[in-house]
Amino acid sequence: MTTDTITEKLSIHVKSFQESFDILSNSSSLYEMSNQFMKVLRGSFFTTNISIFHKNDYKSDWTTLTAKDDGSIEKVRSISVQDSFKINSNVELTELYTSTKLVDSSYLGIWLGKKFDGTEYTDIDKITFQIFIQMFDNAYQALLSHKKEKSLIFDLNNKVAQLYNLIDTGIELSNLHHGDKMMELAISRAISLTNSSFGRIKVTENNVVKEETTYPPNLGKERHKNHRSLTEKFVDEGVEYEFVLCEKESRSGTVDYDETDQLLLGAIVRQVHAAIENDRYHKEALENEAMKRELAVAAEIQKRILPDKLPEIDGYDLAGINIPSKEVSGDYYNVLKLDDSRYALIVADVTGKGMPASLLVSTLDASLQAYLDFQIPLSEMAVKLNSIIFRASTADKFITFFIAVLNPQNGELDIINAGHNPALILRKEKEIEKIDAGGVAFGMFDMGLPFEGQKLTLEKGERLFIFSDGIPEAMDKDEEEYSDERLEDLFKDETPESSRDFISLILRDVRKHTKGEMQSDDITAIYLIRK
Repeated sequence: MTTDTITEKLSIHVKSFQESFDILSNSSSLYEMSNQFMKVLRGSFFTTNISIFHKNDYKSDWTTLTAKDDGSIEKVRSISVQDSFKINSNVELTELYTSTKLVDSSYLGIWLGKKFDGTEYTDIDKITFQIFIQMFDNAYQALLSHKKEKSLIFDLNNKVAQLYNLIDTGIELSNLHHGDKMMELAISRAISLTNSSFGRIKVTENNVVKEETTYPPNLGKERHKNHRSLTEKFVDEGVEYEFVLCEKESRSGTVDYDETDQLLLGAIVRQVHAAIENDRYHKEALENEAMKRELAVAAEIQKRILPDKLPEIDGYDLAGINIPSKEVSGDYYNVLKLDDSRYALIVADVTGKGMPASLLVSTLDASLQAYLDFQIPLSEMAVKLNSIIFRASTADKFITFFIAVLNPQNGELDIINAGHNPALILRKEKEIEKIDAGGVAFGMFDMGLPFEGQKLTLEKGERLFIFSDGIPEAMDKDEEEYSDERLEDLFKDETPESSRDFISLILRDVRKHTKGEMQSDDITAIYLIRK
């Protein structure tokens, strides 16, 4: 059979391939997908004798998803390692069967029995069968990605619910006086947040137990022993308060506590400590102290979000800086190495400063890193991020965002600018190119508005500068701004060998302009040189 003949016959199936893929892609489970696939194969090969099997790895035994012939599984089992991925047939060419490895390293086995009319399976049938199997693998990959995205959304929603519960707990504790009700509320909320089975609070002074609160009530005091447990304690005016949670529950049974559980329990313990102090100190003094602790926690969290050290990129010199104007910053920057060896350079700026801006930065970081793992197009990712920020922020809060994904092999940049300052490229001819393509800032609207991307190339010897508005808008005592013009002149005139040297140069020049005035906004920048 000639190539033209094969192409002509296969072209008849093109519409069927697309329709079949759409049907399979809408499946919510492997079992549903296999049933849909059986219908697709039945319509394409005119046979109802179809069996489909699955196994988690090559060494496992086959599990039947759907079977029309008891002997079909033996045909699939008979396929050797060498014959995997091949289309096998019996001598009479009235049966086809194969075993193929799927994207998650599990295996799919398929057997096609005799056609209605008893005719043989042709070479065209074998090729069509192979295409359908590849189509199944692609649809299965989409199913796995969808499940992963649902799991991500579930985890994010769970973290948000935990945060709201933690806030509510803090409010209720602050309204209670030191006593049994406070302790019972604290331990019950800690158990709920961490999915623990039970817990207790023990209050000790001079090695004498003064008070012990258990939850559920009337729990035997010895029950907490010899169980998986999580402990936090603090000392206030010589009195020790010990919180113990036991037996974290999950769908698979009892599991170990993790870092999030430690943070949640620690947060509740700190809230209890603050409530006890409220009995001794004036309310205003307590609120100030609580705010300091909250800012310290937020600053510590932000230190974990912002990079301690930027990655080294072969053939490039890279530096970055973030200087908050308050205890915590509303700016964000990072350079992330992606799974395909590209690098994402990101700078973002939340309207406002302090704690509210820091919380939005945390939301952006968690969502951004999750979606970068999926390697979806930047324009699609920007729409998803915009929707998340819109739902997480108030009407007066939004985020300007700039991302450039660098292919270090050829200097190609894939760029989205969502309402951020135009980034600058210094070309070899000492000409400045501004990058401002994209869309509105994240969180302003949630109407599915598209974000236009831009692709550029950074040639050897050229430089990229991404920055927040804290640099051009830095003001002196007369409220005169540093200005974009002065920034661009410095960027054009000063071309040191080291990126770190340029960052130092621009910071010195900004301070020279402000003459010691208090920093009015966060300062964030990334500077990249292609060697």
